[in-house]
Amino acid sequence: MRLGVFGGSFDPVHFGHLLLAECCREQCALDRVWFVPAATAPHKSDTAVTPAAARIAMLELAIAGHGAFDVSTVEVDRGGLSYTVETLDEVRRTQPDAELFLLLGADSLVDLASWREPARICELATPVVVERPDLAPADSGPLARVVPAEVTERIERHRVEMPAVGFSSSDIRRRVAAGLSIRYRTPRAVEKYIDTHGLYRGAAK
Repeated sequence: MRLGVFGGSFDPVHFGHLLLAECCREQCALDRVWFVPAATAPHKSDTAVTPAAARIAMLELAIAGHGAFDVSTVEVDRGGLSYTVETLDEVRRTQPDAELFLLLGADSLVDLASWREPARICELATPVVVERPDLAPADSGPLARVVPAEVTERIERHRVEMPAVGFSSSDIRRRVAAGLSIRYRTPRAVEKYIDTHGLYRGAAK
């Protein structure tokens, strides 16, 4: 099985997340894509995040009906800071026969060299870098200094293209807090969940 692992806060999930996952599934011939909401992202440890149960519920609503998409609670169940290397180690233990692919936005490739154990991450999974036509190609130079050449070559073979979309979770939160519409930025079921549960109505995060 070719399994894509897509991590993030998903606070909330939006159409950009879903399109990225679908482009990776199609272009990398993935059998499954797991959306893995973080318990606490290391780079957001000082930022308030919506409770995991709500973020998981919104993800499940967003991917309902897509036979290749699943939500994994591996990071939420583990708790604490969510380090990618620990998540991939755990996925490898539970899915020993799967070939793992780590789905990344182009900006994350530059940062990957500074993540915990980047070389180990690249041993466990092939990073799949998603490029957008409105952005310059992601630079693999920083990562090339900490991983073998064959890793960066493998990354270059798995670059994925997706259309330019300007959606972001932070913008959705700001719009809800300001009483503005989020229609067509996130699935309708997620929009209704946000409204029903009164999420993001306070100060924008």
